[in-house]
Amino acid sequence: MCCQTFAKDMRAKRVQGAIVNISSIYGNVGPDFSIYGDTGMTSPPDYSYSKAGIINFTRYMATFYGQFGIRVNCISPGGYYTKSLPQEFVERYESHTPLGRMAGWNDLKGAAVFLASDASRYITGHNLMVDGGWTAW
Repeated sequence: MCCQTFAKDMRAKRVQGAIVNISSIYGNVGPDFSIYGDTGMTSPPDYSYSKAGIINFTRYMATFYGQFGIRVNCISPGGYYTKSLPQEFVERYESHTPLGRMAGWNDLKGAAVFLASDASRYITGHNLMVDGGWTAW
């Protein structure tokens, strides 16, 4: 609802710019259930299909609003580390990423700034993976 409202307002005011949506790696690939082990954690199906929907909604918005100079892109982050995560999960997750770690609080900033700035003025409808290489395997 937010990006539709902003895009509609940007179009009405003839303002060019960028909208950046946030999805997840699980909007692109199926979950690896082996990383959850005996933690009691899992990834429910509604999470994956809602995140995949954000990615395709981004593409839709990009093709519709591009003619008005409005770029719409998406970031799909991997898992974020928090102290509350079970150590077993963290270790399994980190062993699955080429960079060997989960994302930290500051790891999306560069991608978001890039996609919102004029440095990406010819990029629209893109889904940028910010996942430490999780989806590169």
